[in-house]
Amino acid sequence: MAKPNVLFIITDQQRSDHVGFAGNSTISTPNLDDLARRSTVFENTFVSNPICMPNRSTIMTGRMPSAHGVIFNDRSLAPTSNTFVRQLRNVGYQTALIGKSHLQNGMSRNVVADLPGEPGVFDRWPAGWDEIENISRYKNADFVDPDDFYGFGTIELTLGHGAQVGGHHYRWARDQGATHEQLVAGFRHDGEVPDRSPLWWQIHGLPFADELYSTNFVTDRTVEFIEQSHSKGQPWMAWCSYPDPHHPLSPPDQWLNRHDPADIELPETFHDPGDDWPPHLSLMRSLRPSRTNFVRPFGPTPEQTKAAIAVTYGMIEFVDEGVGKVLATLRELGIDDNTIVVFTSDHGDMMGDHGLMLKLAMHFQGCIRVPLLIHAPGRSAARTSSLASSIDLPHTILDLCGVDEYRGMQGRSLVPMLDDPTASARDHVLIEEDFPLSQFGPGPPVKTRTLVTNEGRYTRDNEGHEQLFDLANDPGELVDLSTRPKSAPRNG
Repeated sequence: MAKPNVLFIITDQQRSDHVGFAGNSTISTPNLDDLARRSTVFENTFVSNPICMPNRSTIMTGRMPSAHGVIFNDRSLAPTSNTFVRQLRNVGYQTALIGKSHLQNGMSRNVVADLPGEPGVFDRWPAGWDEIENISRYKNADFVDPDDFYGFGTIELTLGHGAQVGGHHYRWARDQGATHEQLVAGFRHDGEVPDRSPLWWQIHGLPFADELYSTNFVTDRTVEFIEQSHSKGQPWMAWCSYPDPHHPLSPPDQWLNRHDPADIELPETFHDPGDDWPPHLSLMRSLRPSRTNFVRPFGPTPEQTKAAIAVTYGMIEFVDEGVGKVLATLRELGIDDNTIVVFTSDHGDMMGDHGLMLKLAMHFQGCIRVPLLIHAPGRSAARTSSLASSIDLPHTILDLCGVDEYRGMQGRSLVPMLDDPTASARDHVLIEEDFPLSQFGPGPPVKTRTLVTNEGRYTRDNEGHEQLFDLANDPGELVDLSTRPKSAPRNG
């Protein structure tokens, strides 16, 4: 058999329980559910870091954030970093990144602060190496893409979320007739957008034509790349990266209003009193949504939570429709039996769990657990409760493709579970999270580390705060065993 193709589908900020195949009966994801019935579903998959750039860089490199250096959304992945994509390209694969990248901090430059003192490492790379994801680069159509972007030979980037349009997506939308003003309205809290919710400024309608939305762009460009690569007779690897369901929540109207917030149930842990929480979690829950900042976490009201979940479900259902079109292309070309398909997300979202919204030093299941299914040709469908981590994905893909790993990779191949769902590749998952800005002002802990096992979750930060939960008997993480006397039994 020829080398298998690889379709890697990744969403942004999607919880593990926000798919039908995870047992959610409110959301409708028929295409992902059908793929799950033909795949191995990993029911206990955790991130290596619950922040976008660190975990995406880990999936690319197979290395922990503390090893590849991208510890927060304030620095770009070094251009000298090897990736599993480059390994595939080196043996003849056509490679493309379509959609959200976030391997460079173009959209995240607003969190880069001028820090005191001389840097610990000087940037010796050619000027402009980390400008590929800068919004301003795409204002005009005279830019030239690099020949190699972390192993990708082709890039078609989306920069921004919802009604925030940048990158190749911006140029494509302009070519379709959208104005600059329409495409940048979503970048501002006071931008001219329709149907802005009084509950949260990040819930609103779309100020441009529905067909120009990022989900359509990613779907259409992925289909075109697959068709072109297939015609060349070479194996291909497509990173199909949807920016949704990350906030702002502003999909086309049919998806914006697909679910009635009144029909949404609050998370079971919404009213967790949090009496024994670390101080930063209590502080975050006391905050209301920022009037301007779209990344600051907060404690939502029941109405805000229901409204956010309702639109999030619609956004995921729109992605599901796009996934269905991409998978239909594989069938039409007759290559679905020789294509590895991965579906996952870069991290989750609290989405009302424990009365919290968004993410940042919140290592509850809502943030650190993600959906994962792997369809590998010749393997039977199954479900496995064995632990898996984001860091394992590049190892697994190289293993399935028969391509060598490279030095420094730190994860494990999940292929044993594809052959036997009762097998295991690891007995724990390590999760890192750093917030360097806290070194220079108040905020969440500078460092948070979590260990997840089959039995529980232990978290400790640099300020000495701990959390310990028995996940087998307390899956909602409501009873913190670390606050009990040390002589007390820790079995619930």
